[in-house]
Amino acid sequence: MKANRMEAFSDGVLAIIITIMVLEFKVPEDHSWQALLPLGPKIISYIFSFIYVGIYWNNHHHLLHMVRHMNGQLMWLNLILLFWLSLIPFTTAWMGESNFAPAPTALYGIILLLAATSYWLLQLAIVKQHPDDSSFYKTMNNDWKAKLSPFLYLIAILTAYASPWVSGFFFVLVAAIWVMPEKRIEEILKGQ
Repeated sequence: MKANRMEAFSDGVLAIIITIMVLEFKVPEDHSWQALLPLGPKIISYIFSFIYVGIYWNNHHHLLHMVRHMNGQLMWLNLILLFWLSLIPFTTAWMGESNFAPAPTALYGIILLLAATSYWLLQLAIVKQHPDDSSFYKTMNNDWKAKLSPFLYLIAILTAYASPWVSGFFFVLVAAIWVMPEKRIEEILKGQ
């Protein structure tokens, strides 16, 4: 199997995840703008999650261009990543419906932490396919974003019980760090 097949499968799963999230919205019976106000927390949690899924889709796409040899390890690590990402619609809905209560917000952070860990493990497995002196190996072994994100997620999880808004700040901060695709991979690919 080639990496593009795994990428196509992953793209399909991510598209379904986004579809499931949007299907959580129920159309209000009232036809006024005020009828949308109770949906505010759900809309905010949907926006968070849509951005996160988009970030994973974008960075995953760039990362898979660096696969040299597809193997079972990469396929399983990718499936583990997709498993954690597939739980985002559930935690998004629970967080939005609970108006960002502490437990749903903390669970949202836990799922994001586990997804980030899975992505990092997938990245590590792909990096190991490259020689120690390659630009990709050197670049990705100094990936400060992958090292910082888990700590920020842990802070978000812990602060969910003090203030879900502080927790949300850390979710936004991690998203801001990752929102731009990995330019270093693009530069390496241009040099090849």
